[in-house]
Amino acid sequence: MADLATPSPAATTDPRAAALDDPRLTAAGLLFEVATGLESRLAAQIASAGVSLSEFEVLLRLSRSDDTRLRMSDLATQSNLSSSGLTRLVDRLEGRQLLTRQACPSDGRGSFAVLTPAGLELLLSIMPGHVELIDRWYTSALSPTQLEELTSALRAVRAVVRPGAEAGA
Repeated sequence: MADLATPSPAATTDPRAAALDDPRLTAAGLLFEVATGLESRLAAQIASAGVSLSEFEVLLRLSRSDDTRLRMSDLATQSNLSSSGLTRLVDRLEGRQLLTRQACPSDGRGSFAVLTPAGLELLLSIMPGHVELIDRWYTSALSPTQLEELTSALRAVRAVVRPGAEAGA
């Protein structure tokens, strides 16, 4: 498989192929390679705890939100799931008593997903190994300044590609 971060040899022989040397293409390719690689390294550890990556993401987002809850609409915006996919996932997690739904007092049509003590306990049991793997395969490759700059840059990009991802957080 070709390295998405390395310009193509065709770019040196065909003037139309100059776009292949575009540093924006390299930046996007590196981002995708890192995200895919990191996700694959973390997936087995998360699965060993009996949850999928999507379930873990929802539990983690709830744990890091005010009052360990988010409006379902905000959770859908923040996650990589459609509204119907999120509803099915929340149904599964609710059935396992890892979260619960609460009606929104200010909007009769809306509801909150709320992390339960059992959900928090499961998440806390996963976190030491999870953070260790993140450090091993990601953050340890960066200096503290690089990590801060990368985090800031990723937040800026996320604000453009996923508007509303911080809503309710």
